Amino acid sequence: MDDPAPDLSPELSLRDVVAALESLYPLDSAAEWDRVGLVTGDLEQPVRRILFALDPTLAVIDEAREWGADLLVTHHPLLLKGVHSVATSSAKGASVTALVRAGVALWVGHTNADVADPGVSTVLADALGLTDQRPLSTEGSGAGGRGPEGVPDGSRPFRNAVGRVGRLAAPVSLAEFADVVAAALPDTAGGIRVSGDPDGEVRTVAVMGGSGDDRFDDVRASGVDVYVTADLRHHPVLEAREEARGGRPYLIDAGHWATESLWLADGRERLVSALGQAPGATRVETRVSTIRTEPWTFVVGANAARADRAAPDTGGVS
Repeated sequence: MDDPAPDLSPELSLRDVVAALESLYPLDSAAEWDRVGLVTGDLEQPVRRILFALDPTLAVIDEAREWGADLLVTHHPLLLKGVHSVATSSAKGASVTALVRAGVALWVGHTNADVADPGVSTVLADALGLTDQRPLSTEGSGAGGRGPEGVPDGSRPFRNAVGRVGRLAAPVSLAEFADVVAAALPDTAGGIRVSGDPDGEVRTVAVMGGSGDDRFDDVRASGVDVYVTADLRHHPVLEAREEARGGRPYLIDAGHWATESLWLADGRERLVSALGQAPGATRVETRVSTIRTEPWTFVVGANAARADRAAPDTGGVS
């Protein structure tokens, strides 16, 4: 997915690129607990090649080095939790050391890219063909968010547009819509998990890329037929389905990596456009990483306990 731009001059500096990125995804719109922005790099260093990836894993950093990237842009932070050493005996330390040795800068757009409009959830909603889009919720300072361990933290805000709500061109069954989701997203080992009546009608949809089971109140208030997100946990999902009494909103867990990875190409295109509008724009090559950073590799026994299958024979009385 290389994108060679016209060979113009003068060279872009990291400062120029960071300014463009932060005009698209302002740092002050990130959740307070988040760690976004420039992680490594010299603001005066030239930038000729930029690699986009979801996660700054060791394999992705190797890809950046081998390609000769000057900047790695990722969605997920490298140093979300506090660290006290960057010795190469730890994966985090090895990552920081590799970036610095290779002269590869790292910039992170996480919750600031989540809440952007357009942002992560907008790209997901577009991929599913949703029209008449609006935010699932719009929040400001003090509204509350999700902490680094995934725990809701009312003192740490998300800002701006959270998630998206939209309509399908025509109603479909939940089973048919799940096929739409599967076709729109990259393949994953885990596939798509669905909770609801396969024949239930779906017309209105809420989406949130990445973890979203802290948004069930907003989803119920929106009146949608189905909610597409990821990282759905047993207890919040069970409670949500109990509240729905088996009806709407239905739930689809489409996977964290899959629901967010679509943003990479969109972010790349928006950055190229922003740099092209800057005075003295220069030649810069961009690429979306081909490395899949989804941690799962395979699944065993999927659909073995489907609700539409007969219960197993428990045997006779002994």
